[in-house]
Amino acid sequence: MSPAKRAFDIGLAGLLAVVLTPAILIIALLILLRDGAPVFYVSERMKTPDQGFALWKFRTMTTDRSDSGVSGGDKTSRITRTGKVLRRYRLDELPQLWNILRGDISFVGPRPPLRRYTEMFPEIYGEVLKARPGVTGLATLAYHRTEEQLLAPCRSKEETEAVYCRRCVPRKARLDLIYARRRSLCYDARLVLATVIRRLPLH
Repeated sequence: MSPAKRAFDIGLAGLLAVVLTPAILIIALLILLRDGAPVFYVSERMKTPDQGFALWKFRTMTTDRSDSGVSGGDKTSRITRTGKVLRRYRLDELPQLWNILRGDISFVGPRPPLRRYTEMFPEIYGEVLKARPGVTGLATLAYHRTEEQLLAPCRSKEETEAVYCRRCVPRKARLDLIYARRRSLCYDARLVLATVIRRLPLH
């Protein structure tokens, strides 16, 4: 990560952390009152093919100790009422400001994968994770809704895994590599703005 990109991340994350602290506290209290503890969901993700970190989100599902893999239709029944709203506007990702300030991720980059996928696809993620993972990115904007549509009909974790590995991983990787060739601070700013506009509650 370039010094300019890191400075952009720290500056924007610091500003948002100050501005959004009241909203973060209200959301945390709402989850605690409506859904109980824990408030946060912490998951290991990868910043490089062999280096993991703890990714923070607001909890949007009922807890399941056997949970693994990506979310598909097989997990829909576990999403809480609060979680549905948080996911719709990506408010569940606000705690990732802490990950940005720590340097685990950037605002823009490929979404950080679970360790299981870097081990399953070492050649793909060896290239993708040459860029610092991010909260949003080209693949997130261009493919996230398609991914949701592909995974929504899945009724078992095995089916979800098969569809994700076959249809999502390679396509998102291609978009992530396109981003890697085009990345600049101006391009990052455009992708951040596009993400905000897409999640505004205009409908």
